[in-house]
Amino acid sequence: MPSKAKTGKKLVIVESPAKSKTIAKYLGEGFIVEASIGHIRDLPQPSELPAELKKTSVGKFAVDIDNDFKPYYVVSADKKKKVTELKAALKDADELYLATDGDREGEAIAWHLLEVLKPKVPVYRMTFGEITKEAIQRAMGNLRDVDQDLVDAQETRRVLDRLYGYEISPVLWRKVARGLSAGRVQSVVTRMVVDRERERMAFKAASYWDLTGQFGADSGSFRAKLAAVDGAKVASGRDFNDNGELTAKNVAHLNEELATSLAAGLQDADFRVRSVDTKPYTRRPAAPFTTSTLQQEAGRKLRFSSKSTMQVAQRLYENGYITYMRTDSSALSDEAITAARRQASELYGPEYVPQSPRVYSNKAANAQEAHEAIRPAGDSFRTPAQVAKQLSGDEFRLYELIWKRTVASQMGDAKGSTATIRLGAVATDGRDAEFSASGTVITFPGFLAAYEEGKDETRGDDDSDEARRLPNVAKDDSLTASDIQAVGHETSPPPRFTEASLTAELEKKGIGRPSTYASTISTIQDRGYVRKQGSALVPSWIAFSVIRLLEQHFSDYVDYEFTADMEGDLDKIANGQEAGASWLRHFYFGEDSEPGLLSIVNNLGEIDAREINSIPITDDITLRVGKFGPYLESSAAVVDPKTGEIVESARANVPEDLAPDELTAAKAIELMETAAPEERVLGADPHTGHTVVAKNGRYGAYVTEIIPEMTDEDLAKQPVEYYKNGKPKPAKKPVKAKPRTGSLFKSMTVDSVTLDEALQLMSLPRALGEDAEGNLITVQNGRFGPYLKKGTDSRSIGSEEEIFTITLEQALEIYSQPKQRGARAAVPPLAEFGPDPVSEKNIVVKEGRFGPYITDGITNITVPRATSLEELTREQAVELLAEKRAKGPVKRTATRKAPAKKKATAKK
Repeated sequence: MPSKAKTGKKLVIVESPAKSKTIAKYLGEGFIVEASIGHIRDLPQPSELPAELKKTSVGKFAVDIDNDFKPYYVVSADKKKKVTELKAALKDADELYLATDGDREGEAIAWHLLEVLKPKVPVYRMTFGEITKEAIQRAMGNLRDVDQDLVDAQETRRVLDRLYGYEISPVLWRKVARGLSAGRVQSVVTRMVVDRERERMAFKAASYWDLTGQFGADSGSFRAKLAAVDGAKVASGRDFNDNGELTAKNVAHLNEELATSLAAGLQDADFRVRSVDTKPYTRRPAAPFTTSTLQQEAGRKLRFSSKSTMQVAQRLYENGYITYMRTDSSALSDEAITAARRQASELYGPEYVPQSPRVYSNKAANAQEAHEAIRPAGDSFRTPAQVAKQLSGDEFRLYELIWKRTVASQMGDAKGSTATIRLGAVATDGRDAEFSASGTVITFPGFLAAYEEGKDETRGDDDSDEARRLPNVAKDDSLTASDIQAVGHETSPPPRFTEASLTAELEKKGIGRPSTYASTISTIQDRGYVRKQGSALVPSWIAFSVIRLLEQHFSDYVDYEFTADMEGDLDKIANGQEAGASWLRHFYFGEDSEPGLLSIVNNLGEIDAREINSIPITDDITLRVGKFGPYLESSAAVVDPKTGEIVESARANVPEDLAPDELTAAKAIELMETAAPEERVLGADPHTGHTVVAKNGRYGAYVTEIIPEMTDEDLAKQPVEYYKNGKPKPAKKPVKAKPRTGSLFKSMTVDSVTLDEALQLMSLPRALGEDAEGNLITVQNGRFGPYLKKGTDSRSIGSEEEIFTITLEQALEIYSQPKQRGARAAVPPLAEFGPDPVSEKNIVVKEGRFGPYITDGITNITVPRATSLEELTREQAVELLAEKRAKGPVKRTATRKAPAKKKATAKK
């Protein structure tokens, strides 16, 4: 067979279209750059497997658990066209370059492309940490084969996550609620948020007092704080434990009375300087960004969510502005160090650059990626001013943050001095009081001229030295005192995690990979396990139930050390030190005395769902996690204050916005005492005899009728049906009649609604009559208020009370007017972002039936649950609309009617 004629074309495949456009600029003639648009194949759902595989060892997970856990991959339905296009491009190429990202996932994408395309031309693996001309040229000189160890590690991770989720999630469905999910990292991260809330719930505040005063000398005045009384250090917040107990020894614990009397006794006291201590101050710059530290700092300084940070960073990387954004390394290349030092010298002066380059090492528990730190791309950096016009707002802000951090990392230390003045006097009651004041003076800013790292919220007293200059005083100098006040404090509970502090904690514990932190934190919010309250992450009550079940029955799988050790094992596979198949076999089937996941799931025993979903609040009140949300239940019989009846197992709903640590015993009692009755009998319908009741439901108060169950006598009176052979058919269970219901008007309550009103509500919709064409017009109440309906034409009316008073003539008058969409309630948008670059229509955020959504009047997209309105930016809104447009309209499956059978034509 003759060999294929050479075309001179070289096919390069990357993941994204943006990356393909950028890289194409730097490749020479003959190179064709195509994008796979991410993964081209993955594990299917077991229900999508071919019938012949469903009853085999592949059927449960789409993984062959009896044959080295071999995955069964399929090309994704939405990627079949793309694969066809890539195969066509490959036919005309003499060489194939797989230029996907250089991490495990990128290596796996390259391997999948190799497996699916089956090229018959030379194949080269090409990786680069930045998309610049220099980096592409270096990559072309360092081509290699696909790294099978990295592929094995990524495959093992994918299979592991499938085993974990598919075995444990069904347990949650049975015992907590349908639709829940468990994940190897997701569940552990949820546990961290729940554990922090448990600490806050158990926390008991302690009270302590101290004094502050203003002190003056000839050279100036300053404020100082009480440090010691009679030689004993004054107790501060860090001297108490979370039970409110004083744990420090030999400290003076002042209460309000002692502090107030001491302040009074010092009003005319003779204050003198007792000591002046000056120490040199030195502060080093922070290391260049890793994935984790970038997410933390962007959260602190730019208020970006982890997900937003990674989305913006991805765009910057793909368009050639920064290096690869998924990395554990804080090291810089020689070229980058030279560029940073040169730029620092040019912008701030040569004295700001140390003689020797700074070298940084990784501090993360499981740092392993071989990439460079995140920095501006290129062998010389572009300043923020040079790229400002080319970047969107969020892109510019993140680029500026990365640029500042990188340049600052190669600058000199900040230097100065810290002075501490101790001063004191004896009060009128004989107590000796010593005050202290500290201040730091920066004499050489060093790296601070370019950048200063942010900080997360911490507990205890803020004793950090203020950047202030204290007056020049000496020992024994006399001082004038004024404004001496007693100040009360309370210890604070552990602060809730923010996305930034949670990311830092995950990295510290070595849980998961920094490249997946953003998606994991987003997932636990999308699943309803965690919500944002400001920037704080608050767990839901259902998260408490899930974590309790996992702790009791799958303790290893939510253990922090166990999860970190798994990451270490996956790193060994990536380094070729262990085989993925044998590791998975041990994890799933166990070995010797160590049970595997399969054994644990098969021997769970009886799980008490009620106990798992119950959290005691007081001796008598328990929080239950129910099908329709959390509620309180009292085990003590209570007397209804309105009816005088004794109510067993009284219940009360828990407000959705009430954080778990805010549900104190006092709050629970208040909710029980103010709870509206769940059900109130209004009387009997005079026409049917059915009892009518008013209830509080999940979606508000409503009235309904109670249709009694059929008695045995009623069932016996049902007509008997017979088979053709004359034998009677088994009695059919009668279809249960659907009770009439009606939502209460806003002006009504369960306590106030009457039987007559209830009967009126249950009679809706109310028929008003027909128009000239014979179309029936009705009036009814809906979720968005009262409205008229004629066929498919609906019109809003003014108030709920009009439902029972509006006449046919009034309705016809309304229908005679042109329909005005949105005229009924001119509700202002929740946010506005200006014109969309594609449609040129104004982008706004509106409140919709399923939550806030972004629209330009043509395309609508729901605001992601993980993104608060305060965080949403114009760039994100534009991007979300663009993604929705790219997907096209949702294809709805039409219900096909069977064709009518043709009547047989009689033969002539």
